[in-house]
Amino acid sequence: MSMIAQTNKVDLKAKLFRGFSDSSRLSILNALRVGPLTVNDIVEATGLNQSNVSNHLGCLRCCDLVVRSQRGRYVYYQLADARVAKFLDLADELLADVAKGVFECTHYDLPKEAKNDKCNNH
Repeated sequence: MSMIAQTNKVDLKAKLFRGFSDSSRLSILNALRVGPLTVNDIVEATGLNQSNVSNHLGCLRCCDLVVRSQRGRYVYYQLADARVAKFLDLADELLADVAKGVFECTHYDLPKEAKNDKCNNH
């Protein structure tokens, strides 16, 4: 029996969504929607500091949401699967329709600044 079959699929899906729930990781994923970028490109696109970007890229790579490739002396990061961009597009469409309710929801707080969570902590 595979690891995925052994793990409760709902719990596994919740873990996937935690990868998207951090505002820094989500900013990085959004930036990568345009295509491969270097860490410096991501820093510029997101306004995050280099250390924060590098840490979150490590997490996103660990979860197979982002891959990297070496091109000469530069390392480029990109979405590991085109469906990640489609997922983010769908989230944008859904949010356009439910933004008021999400904003006013008292059951979920807006995320606080990243708490330096590592890949194994989510």
